[in-house]
Amino acid sequence: MQFDQFNLTYVVPIAAFGAVAAIVWVVLEMFSKRASRAEERLDEFRDPMLRRQREAEAKKGSTKDAISDLLSKATPALAKPLQPKSEAEADKLRLRLTQAGFRSEHAPTFFLGLKFAFLVGGFVLGGGTVALLQNMAGGSVLEVSALLKILFAAGISFYIPEVLLMLLSRRRKQAIFLGLPDALDLLVVCVEAGLGLDQAMRRVSEEMKRSYPVIAEEFGLCNLQLQMGKSRKEVLEALGKRTGVEDLRSLASILIQADKFGSSIAQALRVQSDSMRTRRQQIAEEKAAKTAVKLIFPLVIFIFPAIFVVLVGPAAITMVREMFPAMQGGG
Repeated sequence: MQFDQFNLTYVVPIAAFGAVAAIVWVVLEMFSKRASRAEERLDEFRDPMLRRQREAEAKKGSTKDAISDLLSKATPALAKPLQPKSEAEADKLRLRLTQAGFRSEHAPTFFLGLKFAFLVGGFVLGGGTVALLQNMAGGSVLEVSALLKILFAAGISFYIPEVLLMLLSRRRKQAIFLGLPDALDLLVVCVEAGLGLDQAMRRVSEEMKRSYPVIAEEFGLCNLQLQMGKSRKEVLEALGKRTGVEDLRSLASILIQADKFGSSIAQALRVQSDSMRTRRQQIAEEKAAKTAVKLIFPLVIFIFPAIFVVLVGPAAITMVREMFPAMQGGG
């Protein structure tokens, strides 16, 4: 009887830990950045030494690739119950993943499979935790309150990938917003030096790989699409749509209009860069103005009590030492 109780107490949490560890590994594998094959081929033509380095890395990572292939085969089965019901929902999901930086055609399947895996992992982990707590309290797992706790844990785990996707998308948009004025300044310099817009975007993508890799990646993808034969209007519209940044959408509209009416692209880029820099400065001033209000709560809760103890504490101790003996002697 004690051996069965030991199994119920420890085996379920161990199994839940293994499931969560596997899910975390899948998350890290999914969200690891990997360039497309076309971009890798272009890099190899630019630098022949990269091919040897990638071949050496491929030999070292053969086991990892085998596990990745196994997961890629298992993911569609996991994602099948959560597939979008209509094409509009599928397009919306692809757009959200693209705005977070995941442009692979298999990204929606991986994401839905990850959500299902988190759901199962939350159910197992929540069930193991509730079983352990109920066993320690002498209760049963089949109670209504215990089942509600398990379902609540599974529901929270189901939405964890959504929260991670939202955070990644927000961080990527913030990086694009902060680096776009500098990219526009460099575009202006390149255009005024005599380069065309396509060559200027290619130059910016090469020069800003270290400082702003997200913008360099987006501009590099635009150059790749232009080389594949797409029109500049389609490429710029796709750039504004897949990033989700309003300033980049307005920039794309301005460039399309300048190209359509034959106006100066350098002047349009300069005006857009100045407006974006002014907006970024206004946002910084707004955050600085909110700092005083946000500091009230930590000041009152953490800093003011310590200052009060340091200032009033010695006087209170002196009053206690002087007044209590006098009060006792007078009594």
